[in-house]
Amino acid sequence: MTEERALCRLEEIADGKARGFPGVSGGFMGLLAARQGGRVRVYVNACPHIGVPLEIMPDRFLDGAGRRIVCAVHGATFRIEDGFCLTGPCAGDSLEAVPARIDAEGTIWVPAEAGA
Repeated sequence: MTEERALCRLEEIADGKARGFPGVSGGFMGLLAARQGGRVRVYVNACPHIGVPLEIMPDRFLDGAGRRIVCAVHGATFRIEDGFCLTGPCAGDSLEAVPARIDAEGTIWVPAEAGA
């Protein structure tokens, strides 16, 4: 079985919002988790264009409507559902998805090395 680490409880991310998490062991890249109802999608917090973190202000990953992930540096937009880039300099690329699961107590788990 793959080692896992807990990110947070699902209830700690408001529905229609996203939250950032630091990289493991002081790594530069962290993770972002976007919640839609009882589902959460987790991605490496790096724009595929040049690898910069997607947000400038903490936890500001989504557009005003909460429907797309937005790179604050280049304005690229990504579908929350699969991380696919719709517009911007990396159109056609995708965010790096991280497998995530929610246990019966509502805790979000990801592989231990994710976001290293």
